[in-house]
Amino acid sequence: MESEILSFYKDKTVFITGGTGFLGKVIIEKLLRATDVKRIYFLVRPKRGERVEGRFEAWKKDKIFEALLKDKPRALEHVTPIAGDCCALNLAISEADRRILAEEVQVLMHGAASVRFMEPLQDALNINTRAVRLVVQLAKEMRRLEAFLHISTAFSNCVVDHIQERFYPENLTCPFDKVLDLSESLSTEMVNKMAPTLMGRFPNTYTYTKALGEQVIQEEAGDLPVGVFRPAIIFSVFKEPLPGWVDGLQGLGGMIYATAYGVLHLMLVNPKAKALVVPADYCVNVAIASVVQIAKKASGAKESVLPIFTYTPCQSNDVTYGEVIEKCYANGLAVPNTKMIWYPFTHNIGCPWLYSVGVYLYHMLPGLLLDVILRLKGEKPTMIKAYHKIHEGVRVLFPFSKKTFTMDTHNTDQMWQSMTPADKRTFHFNLSNLNWDEYFTTVMDGVRLYLFKDLRTPESVANGKRILSRYYVWDRTLKLVLILLFGGFIWYMFNLVFN
Repeated sequence: MESEILSFYKDKTVFITGGTGFLGKVIIEKLLRATDVKRIYFLVRPKRGERVEGRFEAWKKDKIFEALLKDKPRALEHVTPIAGDCCALNLAISEADRRILAEEVQVLMHGAASVRFMEPLQDALNINTRAVRLVVQLAKEMRRLEAFLHISTAFSNCVVDHIQERFYPENLTCPFDKVLDLSESLSTEMVNKMAPTLMGRFPNTYTYTKALGEQVIQEEAGDLPVGVFRPAIIFSVFKEPLPGWVDGLQGLGGMIYATAYGVLHLMLVNPKAKALVVPADYCVNVAIASVVQIAKKASGAKESVLPIFTYTPCQSNDVTYGEVIEKCYANGLAVPNTKMIWYPFTHNIGCPWLYSVGVYLYHMLPGLLLDVILRLKGEKPTMIKAYHKIHEGVRVLFPFSKKTFTMDTHNTDQMWQSMTPADKRTFHFNLSNLNWDEYFTTVMDGVRLYLFKDLRTPESVANGKRILSRYYVWDRTLKLVLILLFGGFIWYMFNLVFN
């Protein structure tokens, strides 16, 4: 059978927000490599001192496009940047560009978002909620629109343990329009102070404002061919186009990097909790396939329920946080990087107060000693400041790593079953047969290459093993000295009290 997905995207014009981000770049690359889209427009925000044209030229040089340009040297000629800002009035899109989008766009993917968990509420509302409303308004102007995919998160309703593929307005303390009215009528300082009251049981501003964004879709986009995509924790690319590719230190990836670097030795996590991790390239394939399903539903019988596609590991082939840490740690010892500054090891703690005590021994004390050494060398101390950021990152992840969430994936599973064999090969996303050992080996290779900038060669691996052996001796020696000092202190106190 021919590919239904390729037939759908042939000669289509696509508009993407969030195209400069991690997931957005992989989506654009896959569309250009695997389909015959006519044009991809994507929103680019001008930065201070840098015009959109300059950002676009830098974007085109990203490693993610290297394989694409070898096969299709002119592929990026199908991509056009649109100057705009999701946080600005009318998305800051010019009238001329807005007319072009209204006349040409057939597929809209809205993925722009702030993924900072502790973003001030006003900022999070602007990008994760108000921007959704603005994109919906733009979508209503698109006369040829066939499918609109809103990219949310599997944790947008994390205040419940069993999350179904439906909307959860009952979990919000206040409807989204009231919250947006408050954010526009009150000062930024006042809105941020109201955050705990407005958020209710939501653990951070990210999940709260993403939940509000979904309510925007539910309430204001019902007359559009729209659907919601809820991916779990999006991790490194597995297979294509660059195995292991990652472009930042956010979330769990940042924790793995810090462990391999030799600075993170204590993790606040329940090792038995299921880790809802999905490869970025698989995630992209779900997004691309979901658009086709949305278009099919819109062209058929009108349904009152908007389709929601949740993407998480299946119960028959899941992985725990303990297993994730163990697999990454084992790979780090077998193929050590050359950039580590201490012997990499980590202990998992599921108790927040015990973690708060432990970080002083495992992190803050060594960090203070390193900062003293840096000062004596005439360099700027950085470790204590870095540890504060690391601890904040670990703590904001804990609401998602302290327990197992159960998420229904009926719509996504049904979509996979309905795909043609050709589409299953080209847009593979079935996690039931994913080899997690192979995947996390790829993850660690990517961390080494793209974050440490340490190409894996026989020479670098051999050098890494020499460095690892040296730090192992130093680590064991230091621990022995500390144990002897502690034992001597206890012996001294014992004699002081009883003699």
